[in-house]
Amino acid sequence: MSSGSVYDVDAVVLDIEGTTSATGFVVEVLYPYARERFGDLLASRGGEPEVARAVAQVRAEIGEPDADARRIEEVLGAWVDADRKATPLKTLQGVLWAEGFARGELVSHFYPDVIGVLRGWHADGVRLYVYSSGSVAAQRAWFAHSAEGDLLGLVGGLYDTENAGPKQEADSYRKIASSVGGEGGPERLLFLSDRPGELDAARDAGWRAVGVRRAGEPYADADFGDHPWVADFHEITLAARSSS
Repeated sequence: MSSGSVYDVDAVVLDIEGTTSATGFVVEVLYPYARERFGDLLASRGGEPEVARAVAQVRAEIGEPDADARRIEEVLGAWVDADRKATPLKTLQGVLWAEGFARGELVSHFYPDVIGVLRGWHADGVRLYVYSSGSVAAQRAWFAHSAEGDLLGLVGGLYDTENAGPKQEADSYRKIASSVGGEGGPERLLFLSDRPGELDAARDAGWRAVGVRRAGEPYADADFGDHPWVADFHEITLAARSSS
């Protein structure tokens, strides 16, 4: 069912892939960009704290404490092929993507309806946050390098699987709610995502949740159950903010 409700909320939390932006861009542009550079990153910058932590996490996850850079690169490639949402993979992708955006080699994608709506919500006093399986570094780079310029000023906080937890677990949403704060409680938070399992988890944590069904996306034909859904952000109406 398409959403016709008015949502009286204090904050909106956004998924990225399939929700604000095309999954195809991530898969066809960003994944290959990082994959081509994993080897150089591991060989030349393995001592950097963020890289070293991610490598240690990969070794722990595969049970190979002595895995060398070539083996780590092999595992990362296999995880990319499987579209696995592994935190160390997302960390290393984020490092490379952030640098690519900063150099102007990458420009992020947003669906045409998204940026104008987000700017309107922000201007109306609605707090905006991001919760994506992509790392915080990747999210920051994504919002800072859109075709319409730097959008980071719209966003009050960024959450990923490392600082919040898995996206299909209710505890992750409880953790975000605690971090975001506010007097209204979790029912004053609205989560937008294309994945039914994430919507279920958010609702289990007491949030409002709306599915986003975009043509051509992997979850475009998903069963959203009794979750309301929209095809365009313009279909989401938020209650007017108090002027006091």
